[in-house]
Amino acid sequence: MIEVDDLPKGALWESCAIMQYLCNRHGLEEFYPADPARRAMIDSAMFYLIGTLYPLVARATYPRLGFPQYPGEVGASDAGADAKEAARKAAAAAIAEPLEVFHSFFIGDKPFIGGGTPSIADIRLAATLEFLSVIDYPLPTWARQFLAAMEKALGKAYTEPASDVRGYIDHVKSQSR
Repeated sequence: MIEVDDLPKGALWESCAIMQYLCNRHGLEEFYPADPARRAMIDSAMFYLIGTLYPLVARATYPRLGFPQYPGEVGASDAGADAKEAARKAAAAAIAEPLEVFHSFFIGDKPFIGGGTPSIADIRLAATLEFLSVIDYPLPTWARQFLAAMEKALGKAYTEPASDVRGYIDHVKSQSR
């Protein structure tokens, strides 16, 4: 969440909207280009992430992270533990397909969705991928290379928050042993 006086309601939530706002507000075209075609691809990648990939990641990881499931989901229902675990595993298995869309369509032969440098869509994708380690998800080679490239390109701006996520995941995993 971000609270800023110039916003109509004084606050804004949702990571993609916050990143778009900050880039627009501060002219950060290296992360969110003004060119309509390039921006449309970044927007499309972010919408695909939050509409397709992230719901699967949430279903697969939230039970392990101790986060509540969304109403209407098996994980939030009165179903038994076996049914909930089966739903979690099915979601984890389904992650491969949207990941391949990111690889083949959004990234392709470039290092990032944004082209030669990371965009806000790359930042959002990387943050999502970091959480998959809580379920020991076997990231494809391209995704591991993508995360390494993000860390190299963004340096401490990536490493510091990613270290916090990794530390939290290590803590969660240590509690279940």
